Amino acid sequence: MPIAPRWAVLTAATTVIVLTAAGCSSDSGGDDKTDAKGTKAGQSAAPPPTGPAPGTPSGTASPGGPSGGTADGTIPAGPGPQPAYTVQQQPAPGTCAYRYTADKQPLPDPKCTPGATNPKVTQATLKTTICRGGYTAGIRPPTNITGREKTANAASYGYKGSLKDAEYDHLISLQLGGDPNDPRNLWVQPPSPGHKAGAGPNNPKDVVESKVKAAICAGKTDLVTAQRAIAKDWTTALSVLGVSTDKKAPKEEQKDEDDG
Repeated sequence: MPIAPRWAVLTAATTVIVLTAAGCSSDSGGDDKTDAKGTKAGQSAAPPPTGPAPGTPSGTASPGGPSGGTADGTIPAGPGPQPAYTVQQQPAPGTCAYRYTADKQPLPDPKCTPGATNPKVTQATLKTTICRGGYTAGIRPPTNITGREKTANAASYGYKGSLKDAEYDHLISLQLGGDPNDPRNLWVQPPSPGHKAGAGPNNPKDVVESKVKAAICAGKTDLVTAQRAIAKDWTTALSVLGVSTDKKAPKEEQKDEDDG
């Protein structure tokens, strides 16, 4: 065979072999071929997960401080009375905002201060807890603890007034079964309208709480309903619960001494 035709034959044969090999490689992978991330060819990569990181319950407090309650209005339970109290971490400075009613009464930020209950106080234990004289005095944290918390909480809310005129208030008071030292249940409550500078706290909320406690102990309302009403808006709690709005509180309960 002449040299030129022989090279032509060899070239054609080589081309057929290369094409055949390439075709086999492509078919063997098919749609099961994956990229560097393990995603099959022809498929979109899975979207990144949303919501809390695994192992983090929804509503868990952030490192900066306490978080809010549940969407259905359930109030979280605190640790309850302690044999020795310690200073509790407060929300980061400037992260809480006061709310005000139409007549300028202060309300806390529900994200920072949703309230927290004392687990020792239940409907079944009323007679041995809040309906027993002297109960709150035995569970109140000392002022050397609450004083430091009050200063930090004022920064949380951006409160700039005199701390002597503001009350470090239990949102759900001790006499209503509020937790003594859970940071979710304490806030620096600014003075109400009509306050005179330097006169100390003027807190009409105390009168409301005393009336509600009297209604609970008289069986006119139940504990949980009362706690929810106070935590939501203390200024409307009496009307919500159907308790008399007579301005005079029960004589023996005109003031439940929350730490001021």
